[in-house]
Amino acid sequence: MSAEDREVWARYRQTADPLHPERPDPAPETLPKAIARPRPASTPAPAFEIGSRARPRTSGHALAPTLSEQVNGAPLRMDAKTHKRMRSGKLRPEGKLDLHGMTLDTAHPALTRFVLDAHAAGKRLVIVVTGKGKRKPDFGPIPTRLGVLKHQVPQWLRLPPLAPLILQVTEAHRSHGGSGAYYIYLRR
Repeated sequence: MSAEDREVWARYRQTADPLHPERPDPAPETLPKAIARPRPASTPAPAFEIGSRARPRTSGHALAPTLSEQVNGAPLRMDAKTHKRMRSGKLRPEGKLDLHGMTLDTAHPALTRFVLDAHAAGKRLVIVVTGKGKRKPDFGPIPTRLGVLKHQVPQWLRLPPLAPLILQVTEAHRSHGGSGAYYIYLRR
């Protein structure tokens, strides 16, 4: 401490009440001195380029895949050549079920009966038309799904009475209804 600091400290000590009066005051010579730390040798900084360490900018949202991506991204369980012909609209469906205008309560039994009957008749490729859904006004913070039947039919096809009968489900070609219809390729 400098002489000026010692003088200020002495004046302060005269006006302050000690917390522990029974302890003796250390002499200024016995106080530990500040330890001088050796500075490391300076090395030149590496070359710097703006943005060289920046992380790539990606979306902060982990969005679920769309229904089309989920259905079309399912693993291929049928013949690749037949699948390609089916996706391009060159195979003719042997049966068709139109669910337009149906409620969930009437559509589920109709779909189950249709697929069971088609499998019993030995059909291989059938088409189920669900429609794309209607755009409704959205007033809430959570977006509403477009096309309830379109979302529900693939789930119904994965449930027990129908799942063992179905080999592949994909969206239909544009000529057969596009994203508002599904091809269902049945097992033998």
